[in-house]
Amino acid sequence: MRSNLFFQQLQNNYLFSEVNHRIETYQIMHPQAHILRLGVGDVTLPLPAPIIDAMHKAVEELGHAESFRGYSQEEGYIWLRQAIIDNDYRTRGIQLDLDEVFVSDGAGSDLGNLSELFDQHNRVAIPDPSYPAYVDASLMAGRDITFLPCSSDNAFVPDLPAKQADIIYLCYPNNPTGTVLTREQLQRWVDYARQNHSIIIYDGAYEAYIEEDDIPHSIYEIDGAKEVAIEVRSYSKTAGFTSVRCGYTIVPKQTGLQTMWLRRQCTKYNGTSYIAQRAAEATYTPQGKKAAQANVHYYKQTAQLLRNGLQALGYQVYGGINAPYIWCNTPQNMSSWEFFDYLLNQCQVACTPGAGFGQSGEGFIRFSAFSNRKDCEEAIKRIKKLA
Repeated sequence: MRSNLFFQQLQNNYLFSEVNHRIETYQIMHPQAHILRLGVGDVTLPLPAPIIDAMHKAVEELGHAESFRGYSQEEGYIWLRQAIIDNDYRTRGIQLDLDEVFVSDGAGSDLGNLSELFDQHNRVAIPDPSYPAYVDASLMAGRDITFLPCSSDNAFVPDLPAKQADIIYLCYPNNPTGTVLTREQLQRWVDYARQNHSIIIYDGAYEAYIEEDDIPHSIYEIDGAKEVAIEVRSYSKTAGFTSVRCGYTIVPKQTGLQTMWLRRQCTKYNGTSYIAQRAAEATYTPQGKKAAQANVHYYKQTAQLLRNGLQALGYQVYGGINAPYIWCNTPQNMSSWEFFDYLLNQCQVACTPGAGFGQSGEGFIRFSAFSNRKDCEEAIKRIKKLA
């Protein structure tokens, strides 16, 4: 047996596992400490009542022979895929066919699994810093990666690759920097992909947090995007599904990859659970929309609180307007991990080191607004005492 040697290129520890390890180690050493956890992007508000009601009803249906359901279609139930088209795309003037929508157990799975559609020798372009899974999935497949440095000098907006890229990962609103692309900026990427026969894997997990009118909510709002883009979305950050696990991926026929993705899913995926799909469907009811939007609004307000508080303390801050993440510089030339340890040890505030998102993330840290409002207020007070 020969193992996949490309795994040796991965970091020893996944970023968020290392963050949690350091936090738990500190907690063991200081059992009385109240650690304010503003690092990992996990939601904290409970699932909205209309979604819980839909799940209860689905569970009850599975307990009766006349309403029991077994395997679903690998691409998801028609009623959910139609709801996705009607609510997330048709309302923005985007036309999709049912067989271009694939329901999944969350964006994280698909973002990694999509790598299987491409030849090993395809070159990948990934903004730096970025969500670590893009890099790890590419390394596991043995692909050559071109990193696109993003810094305060270019407002964390990557330049087009100087070296031709076959696969391009884009995430907007961005994790971790919280920045966005305008229509004109995103059009440049679509035009590049069309000219170079590239495919863009577009992570739109944080679309619900967009506030500004000129920011596109979907890459398919851009001319020509259906020819070159796959869009991945999640209910985790819009409706609190981090434990429920449900999301979806759009693979337009024009990409030439729709039938391949269907074949891959039919072979390796038995479908998202009926209960999770009914929960997702409930997010599109009037009551579900209202409740989910209330949760998103709460996190938006928390992001604004963190952004304003950190700016008042003199930090250089990005994000927090169209995204639930706040990206800010470390003081006094501290490295990202040094400042992480400093905050944890001195005021029991946990963040995420920017260096964990890539080399260009060094000198920055990320705060997550997916936290209790009172904890965020207290975190600002504690950090202020360190000044």
